[in-house]
Amino acid sequence: MARVIAIANQKGGVGKTTTAINICASLGASGQNVLLIDMDPQGNATMGAGVDKHDLEESVYDVLLDGKSIKEMAINAEQAGFYVIPANGELTAAEIHLLDYDDREYRLTNAIEKIKDDYDFIFIDCPPSLNMLSLNSLTAADSVLIPMQCEYYALEGLTALMGTIQQIQDSVNPDLQVEGLLRTMFDGRNRLAIDVSMELESHFGDQVFKTLIPRNVRLAEAPSYGLPVMYHDINSSGAQAYLELAVELIDKEDARKSSSAETKNEKQEI
Repeated sequence: MARVIAIANQKGGVGKTTTAINICASLGASGQNVLLIDMDPQGNATMGAGVDKHDLEESVYDVLLDGKSIKEMAINAEQAGFYVIPANGELTAAEIHLLDYDDREYRLTNAIEKIKDDYDFIFIDCPPSLNMLSLNSLTAADSVLIPMQCEYYALEGLTALMGTIQQIQDSVNPDLQVEGLLRTMFDGRNRLAIDVSMELESHFGDQVFKTLIPRNVRLAEAPSYGLPVMYHDINSSGAQAYLELAVELIDKEDARKSSSAETKNEKQEI
């Protein structure tokens, strides 16, 4: 059964969509079956996976409002190595229309439940603002991966996001966890970045991924080619970092499944 991970940060420009595209590609290259659901009306994750958001017959809009099947709609983005449920500007209207549904917070949850066994990982690229689309995303997720820059204002944004996650836990998704904090656009020559990084490790401990995503020209270039960075320049520091992150996530999920199996066996013995 798939691990459903929402990639979220209410602060824009932190590498959220870059992370969504590149972790999906890296996991795909590692032999995992991966689905990326684009929940951002900007459709940047869609374009970054090589799917033209301007030429869509159906999108995540149809999943949310018309109950279309994810299984039937998923696009095989072969050049990126994973499957995509695309988005474009039409998704903006879904924000308003969802208010007419009694199960508005659970529309994405209900759609994902039907295809969880088809994938190893399902990632949701959330919009940067807190709205009905991000509420659907966080309600459907098992956990939240939080990309953030190592700067002062990022810490303030993190505080706000942690408050949002707590509200989601208290209302619609009590099992929601923090998958991890991912330090992005990291520059080891910057003293402030080093200080903030150390503060994160001190406060959040194992919730901070060991992998650091560096500032990297190839990483910034890749979306213009409609490619994840590993298919743009596999030898770049950005590509290597996301491959390392994929290993971390796979190891984490294997440990989680192993622990769950041991607990189940202990209960059966009792």
